[in-house]
Amino acid sequence: MVAASEDAVVIQAAKRAGEPTIITVNCPDQTGLGCDLCRAILDFGLCITRGDISTDGQWCYLVFWVVPRPTSSNIQWPSLKNRLLSLCPSCSIPFYFDMVNRPTSSQIYLLKLFSIDRKGLLHDVTKVLCELELTIHRVKVSTTPNGRVVDFFFITDAMELLHTKMRQDDLCERLNAVLGESVNSCEIELAEGFQQGFSSLPPVVAEELFKLELSGNEVCSAILSPEMKRLKKADVNIDNSLSPSHTLLQIHCVDQKGLLYDIMRTLKDCSIQVAYGRFLSDMKGSREVDLFILQSDGKKIVDPDKQGVLCSRLKLEMLHPLRVIIVNRGPDMELFVANPVELCGKGRPRVFYDVTLALKVLGICIFSAEIGRHTAFERQWEVYRFLLDDSRELPVGGSQARGEIVDGVRRTLMGW
Repeated sequence: MVAASEDAVVIQAAKRAGEPTIITVNCPDQTGLGCDLCRAILDFGLCITRGDISTDGQWCYLVFWVVPRPTSSNIQWPSLKNRLLSLCPSCSIPFYFDMVNRPTSSQIYLLKLFSIDRKGLLHDVTKVLCELELTIHRVKVSTTPNGRVVDFFFITDAMELLHTKMRQDDLCERLNAVLGESVNSCEIELAEGFQQGFSSLPPVVAEELFKLELSGNEVCSAILSPEMKRLKKADVNIDNSLSPSHTLLQIHCVDQKGLLYDIMRTLKDCSIQVAYGRFLSDMKGSREVDLFILQSDGKKIVDPDKQGVLCSRLKLEMLHPLRVIIVNRGPDMELFVANPVELCGKGRPRVFYDVTLALKVLGICIFSAEIGRHTAFERQWEVYRFLLDDSRELPVGGSQARGEIVDGVRRTLMGW
């Protein structure tokens, strides 16, 4: 396929500190493109403060106003542009890579890291991987009784260059620079026969992690933080009177990290097409989203049952884009975080990054960690498991500490 001009994606840098950077995408349209673009922007640690979407079904024009998250630094804008270009239908083959030596498909590599344990070690490694555009698909982390850490990361490279010695050396050098003398060795090899692991969860844990209660068409939870209580009041409405050819979807809710991505992935999984839309924020932390949508057959959504299902699904995904619980595991505590996987098989970006950051800030050591997938309620979930080690700052055995851990992790994940 012929690659499009670089003008398909234009990034206009912010003129002053605190002002947004403007990203413009102008390319052929396809269902789910908005979701894919939002996922990439989220993956680079950016927040979309405003967005405009317009398409005639053949060609689309999208504009995003973005700012870095407080936890994000050193945004690689050229890399982001390349990632967005690779998502455009006319550039499905990234022309900016080495097309001669580049593998024909994304390959899974195994990063083996042997080091001395310390607080925040896992997050520091994860941060390096994110900055180098390496995606973690599975991780197995364990700590030996003598304080040694063995980390196994199954990763893919968005730049498709990890098969080269230069890229591998760059990764190991970056890890050595960040971790210093605590690193004993760093090895990278092709993960032959890799398969995405499925997490085997105890029934009690699975029930607690995935359970939902519906009451009066509202999503309820036993314990809600103030932000969650405000979010519960989110309004999702459908109006067919304003346009003769499109259904208007209106959403008013509290802001959270990845909100536009959650909306767009839900519409993508429901085979809903967006013809025009805008995404605005106000000074009080609320978001307004207006989207003119169509069914996959190009018709308006007039069936009341279909309207109700779509509204309920959107409310559910906005209130519970991620599930966070902590349970007893003998004398220790185990933290579980889960997020739904898109129908195309892609998981949510930066979840492992955010959880390890929250635990590092809380002073909690991670004894072991694992990523797997679990099927529940006819959908697939990405499940993150962290066996927590006790700390002087926040002993994990107490009920108050458990609440603080869950709240801290959830706040980091949601961007509150």
